[in-house]
Amino acid sequence: MNLKTELLLDGLMFPEGPRWHQNKLWFTDQHARQIKTVDINGNFQLIAELSDLPGGLGWLPDGRLLVVSMRNRQLLVLEQEELRLFADLSDFASFHCNDLLVDQQGRSYVGNFGYDLHGGAALSTAEIILVSPEGKPEVVSNEVIFPNGMVITPDGNTLIVAETFASRLSSFSIQPDGSLGKRELWADLDGAFPDGICLDQENGIWVACPNTGDVVRVKQGGVVTDRVEAIGNAYACMLGGAERNTLFVLTSETDDPEEAVRTCSGRIEVVGVRVPSAELP
Repeated sequence: MNLKTELLLDGLMFPEGPRWHQNKLWFTDQHARQIKTVDINGNFQLIAELSDLPGGLGWLPDGRLLVVSMRNRQLLVLEQEELRLFADLSDFASFHCNDLLVDQQGRSYVGNFGYDLHGGAALSTAEIILVSPEGKPEVVSNEVIFPNGMVITPDGNTLIVAETFASRLSSFSIQPDGSLGKRELWADLDGAFPDGICLDQENGIWVACPNTGDVVRVKQGGVVTDRVEAIGNAYACMLGGAERNTLFVLTSETDDPEEAVRTCSGRIEVVGVRVPSAELP
């Protein structure tokens, strides 16, 4: 099925890290260095500002918000309207940290670039870092290529990660202590670069692909069942809304930091889809 989005919010620098929480879409406006929310009617709110670029978002079981501080390679926690250090990842991440996924036990999985992407360095593998609910980090995989968006299956047994510049989704079994088993191929994306991803109730994964500009729904093995044409280049996506079947697509005309600040071409776009989210609100 081919679908098209509608505009919900524009004028952003570079929207990333979307999460549906408390009836709103939470996201980072990365190059504005801000955490924001927007509801289904387009009403937005500023939650916090950072001195660094913010990456992925997630919540601890007690309701505290976590956010990745990308260049500082830190995980921050929002407490009493102030961002504080939760975990220092600088000894564990090869380069800038990126996306974040927090499981139901409060364990955080954090990816990183692995190399200086915008500086023209050669492609290199990167780490997935596990951060305990108490803030202790450890490397649980060092064989992934630009680990980006992540999802965990509803049974809690499998982590699926977008390896952007390997054009694939890979899966890991999750051990009782949160560590990861051997990487397995979940889907080959045939040259498309997966960035942000989200999981629906039929185990389909929506994948934002900035190099093709669209969002595709992929089943295990690589079969594409649906395709969404966005207004801008799609970098991230998340299912939400009252029935959890609104696909929010975060787009921009560029991922170049200076160009993103200058043009403010970032948008949040929406489209209704058939299958609701598998993730808890």
